[in-house]
Amino acid sequence: MSGAFLPYGRQTIEDDDVAAVAEALRGDFLTTGPTVEAFETAFAAKVGARHAVAVSNGTATLHLAMLALGVGGGDVCIAPSVTFLATANCSRYVGAEVVFADVDPDSGLMTPETLAKALDDAHGRRVRAVLPVHLRGDVCDLPALKTLAEAAGAVLVEDAPHALGSIGTFDDVEHPVGDGAYSSFASFSFHPVKTLATGEGGMLTTNDAALAARARLLRSHGMVRPPGGDPWWYEMPELGFNYRIPDVLCALGLSQLAKLDRFVARRRALTALYATLLAERAPRARLAASPAHSNPALHLLTVLIDFEALGVTRRAVVEDLKARGIGTQVHYIPVHRQPYYVNRQGLADLPGADAWYARCLTLPLYPAMTDGDVERVVDALAAVLG
Repeated sequence: MSGAFLPYGRQTIEDDDVAAVAEALRGDFLTTGPTVEAFETAFAAKVGARHAVAVSNGTATLHLAMLALGVGGGDVCIAPSVTFLATANCSRYVGAEVVFADVDPDSGLMTPETLAKALDDAHGRRVRAVLPVHLRGDVCDLPALKTLAEAAGAVLVEDAPHALGSIGTFDDVEHPVGDGAYSSFASFSFHPVKTLATGEGGMLTTNDAALAARARLLRSHGMVRPPGGDPWWYEMPELGFNYRIPDVLCALGLSQLAKLDRFVARRRALTALYATLLAERAPRARLAASPAHSNPALHLLTVLIDFEALGVTRRAVVEDLKARGIGTQVHYIPVHRQPYYVNRQGLADLPGADAWYARCLTLPLYPAMTDGDVERVVDALAAVLG
């Protein structure tokens, strides 16, 4: 190994972030307090949404979205198979069934064509929500997906943990991911490897005041305090959950949010350098395809490699790169192949998802990387692939 180990992703925590957390620790609130609302307000303004609801993690955002929309037993939700487990599981949490959509094999994204096929696969059942995933940070074709979803009586819920800072341009208008122009909700995660980190945390954005109010109610046990009641009195008219996020984590989120533009600019610069160097030095690995309408702030730098044609296994490449100090990951194992879903509904035929999985490998990408780090990664990959 030459040089420090480069993981596939990591948080960027600076002195001002530490100071913001220390100040919060010295304040009156460690759990839910005024910093939560301040973070929500600033985040909504940043992405151009009317409302933002901060919660404990990204999975909680999706669960709350399903609850707020009234999705339940007898309903169907459509999710792409190339995603993390939570995109599909949130439907099961509320008793709905999942139909998996295939993806474009070169971008990993749900497309209008794969959504249309998934809607047919619902076989007339009531489809309530479609959950496009902005995989890696690239933006799905939201207008076309919305048109198809609305025709089926469904709404879009954008699963956008990878895409904070990404922009989709539709009809010559730039839309920051999360602005709610095409969806009922957009969901974000602040896990440490994401573009903005709070340790654990998540955010829902929406332009619908009623949906925002429902999400806020259900994130705190479904508990209300009727006006005019005794000061200690509360009631629970319906079942909710404890999905609150503490002030101390929102203090970190606010500090990180102030640097989002810098983080995004650096991610884009690193991505451009990767594109140049891969073409010059490691042509057997190519960047995942990016749709023309997408201006991503990539969370994941994923390349596609035909391991079979090269006569090498992905595991061998991963282990060789690790020995050279380069961390990698695979995003993702198609969810339709998970035992829970195979046992529940059989194995779906999704050739695009399988083709994506067979070739994908995620390389290091995070703002603290230097240009020299990118050169090191590409040169190591070139050496490993031959």
